[in-house]
Parts: sequence; structure tokens; C-alpha cells
Amino acid sequence: MYKLIAIDIDGTLLDSDGEISKKNKEAISKAIKNGIEVVLASGRTITSIKTLAAEVGANNYLIAGNGALVYDIQANKVIYNNYIKKEKVLEIIKICEENNIFYTVSNESKIVTKEINYDVLFYTSENLKNSEDKQIDIKLVKNIYDYVEKYTGNDFLKITICNSDKERFLQIVEKIKQIKKIDLLECFHSSKKNIKIGNKEEQIEYYYTEITNKNVDKWSAIRFLANKLNIGYEEIISIGDNVNDLEMIKNAGLGVAMENGLSQVKDEANIITKSNDNSGIAHVINKYLN
Repeated sequence: MYKLIAIDIDGTLLDSDGEISKKNKEAISKAIKNGIEVVLASGRTITSIKTLAAEVGANNYLIAGNGALVYDIQANKVIYNNYIKKEKVLEIIKICEENNIFYTVSNESKIVTKEINYDVLFYTSENLKNSEDKQIDIKLVKNIYDYVEKYTGNDFLKITICNSDKERFLQIVEKIKQIKKIDLLECFHSSKKNIKIGNKEEQIEYYYTEITNKNVDKWSAIRFLANKLNIGYEEIISIGDNVNDLEMIKNAGLGVAMENGLSQVKDEANIITKSNDNSGIAHVINKYLN
């Protein structure tokens, strides 16, 4: 019997318009009522995930920053972390600035950026749908290096790098790969997202990667939580679509890839469910948890 289900957000729980289908909400609600621990696991910040977790009723734990932390929602505290060190963040920022490429820095609660573009544009459009207390905190600063250098916290989750020019993007990635004691997502396909601002609907497309501290991945965070809750790894279902979901899909008792997922993710999965636009989460829950 499965006791925990870990669900990725973008491309998995959310459809192409950034919404959670009624079928997915109903299936997750039923699983929780039956005693299943449902945990959202994402590259997003705590605040962003909490909003979506509340929407589906998964109000115990969440995993943020691609596994950089586990957050206890009821206790309102981080119970596991593997943050990237400030000196590494500054080293990466310096490379990005010298090569004039778009990047953001995420800590527990906010995304720091110089401009609204790429993934930040998507999150900005998402904010327009939410009340102020549920919006993603996007902080615009003129000089990110100075901001990070003066920042007194140590809760850096990740750095995201985006560019529409694949060749230029890969050149910068190769330079960042030379930095020691970091992990970099081998995520060199283009990301496509639909955004709505006012009455206009547009699609943005770009290449991106995410940089974290060494040994950060969603499975490490899930494993910590499973041990805390006395849940066996064979009792876990993990569902995702992208390379940051690979480890949790490979190691869970039931690894599930979305129909819209990358081919290398599907190759590692035990099963492939319906797409994010066809309530793939509900399909899995209704088949394996009822």
C-alpha cells in the first residue's frame, strides 16, 4: 500500500495555463482523506508552493528549491535544508554579469531579479490571479551582486539562468560547470509556458538551468521526510515531468512520468500517466490509491 505521494508542480500538477484541474483537486482530496501524505515537491519558493498546497489541501509538508529544503507547514519552520553557500552564489552571479545573461537568485521566500522576463514573467502573470498574501515575492534590484553580498541570511535555494539563444546559453553553462561543490540541472531543452496578462495570452520559450548546492535533489528531501514519518521507500509514489524529477521517479516505489514529460524521464518511470492538461495526477491516484 502506498502511504506518500510526491507531486511536482509545473508541468505536472498545473496545466499549461497554470491551473489545477477540478479532477486533480478531487483526487488529491480523496487521497488525503484516506490517510495518504501528499507532498508538493518543486523548484519554487516556500510561499509559492504553500499557496498551491493550500489549494489542494496538502497542508503538512512541502519540498522547495528542488529539494534544498523540507518545510513543516503546521509548525511553520524548515526541518531540513541543503542551501547553496553565499560565496558560490556570488561566484555564479559574477559569471552571469560578465556574460550579460539573465539570471535570478531564490531564497526561502523570494525571487531576486533585475527585470521581469522568462520564468519571472510567468510568475508575475501567476501573481495577477492571486490575492496579495498568496503572491510570489519577486524583488527587483539594480545590483544583485551587492544585494546578495549584504544579505544577512544563509537560505539561498538556487540560481536560475535563462536565455533564448541556445548556443550562448550553453557557453555560459560550461563556464559555471567549472565551479566546485555545486549541482547544475542538465536541463538544456527549451521551456514553453503560456502566460496571461490582461486579455492577452502569449507563449514564452527559453532555455534554462538551475544551480543548487551539491547533492540537492527532490529524492534526498523525500527520503528525509519518509524516514521522519516511518514510511518505506517502496510505499512512495513520485510524479513528475522534468529532469529535476528524475531521482525521485527512479527511487520511489512507483515512479510516474507525465505524458507531456521529457523522454529521459519517461524512460526511467514505472508508468506514464496522462498529460498535465488531462488531469494525469487524478488518473494515477484513482488507479493506485483507491
